[in-house]
Amino acid sequence: MALLTACSAGGGGDAEPDVPPTATGSLEQLATKAHCKPNIQTDAQELRQANCTTDDGRYVLATFASDRGQREWINEANDYGGSYLVGRKWVAVGEPNVVAALRGRLGGTVETASPHHSGSSGSGGSEAGHSGHHGS
Repeated sequence: MALLTACSAGGGGDAEPDVPPTATGSLEQLATKAHCKPNIQTDAQELRQANCTTDDGRYVLATFASDRGQREWINEANDYGGSYLVGRKWVAVGEPNVVAALRGRLGGTVETASPHHSGSSGSGGSEAGHSGHHGS
C-alpha cells in the first residue's frame, strides 16, 4: 500500500500566506492560471490530460468529469509515488518543487505518495494511462 501524506491550503494562522484559494475550471482555464500552454495528451469525456512545461519545470495536468474518477486515478497513480497537487476535479503531477510552485498559483492540497513496490510490477496494465508520472 502506498504511503500518502497531505498538506491542505487555507485554515488557521499557520497556513502559508501565499497559497490562493483552490482554482476551478476547465483544463485550459487551469493551465492559464498555471502559466502553461497545455499539450493535450488525453481528451476523453471522463479525463482530459495535458503535459505542461513552465519556468518551474514539467508536469502533467489532468481534469476529471467526476470526483470518483479523480480519486480512482489518484489511487492508481499513487502506486508510482510522486507529488500531486489536488483540487476539485483536477490534479497536477510533478516533482515536489514544481508542485510547490504550482500551489502558489492554483491553491489545492499537496499529496505525496511513496511507491509500495520497486521496479516493474509485471502487470504492464495501466502504466501507459498515467504517462508523466515517472521522472525523466
